[in-house]
Amino acid sequence: QVQLHESGGRLVQAGGSLSLSCAASGHKFSTYTMGWFRRAPGKERELVVFITWNGDGVFYSTAVKGRTIISRDNTENTLTLQMNSLKPEDTAVYYCAADSAPLGGWSVYEYDYWGQGTQVTVSS
Repeated sequence: QVQLHESGGRLVQAGGSLSLSCAASGHKFSTYTMGWFRRAPGKERELVVFITWNGDGVFYSTAVKGRTIISRDNTENTLTLQMNSLKPEDTAVYYCAADSAPLGGWSVYEYDYWGQGTQVTVSS
């Protein structure tokens, strides 16, 4: 199993950018699909983007496609989320997650391990 820890969340103005990081411990990290999810107050947790173990499959949600870039470094056991052109609708707690037995990667229920979350607030 792995331990996950997100960082980088902060207050940012609409149109701005920020980068979130996820540090992972555990030697199985490189075999897992990794995803970023977010949850706004009163809403269900939803997928932002996921990336397969070798990085050859990257799938973004419609809401963030074109504004967001995910990357992973399996040597350093890190996952990043670069977000640009931020909108107030992006305000949420962002989580990184690991899926040890991916069916596809789209469903929140597939993921086995979760970080504690980091708050992103986008002001209008």
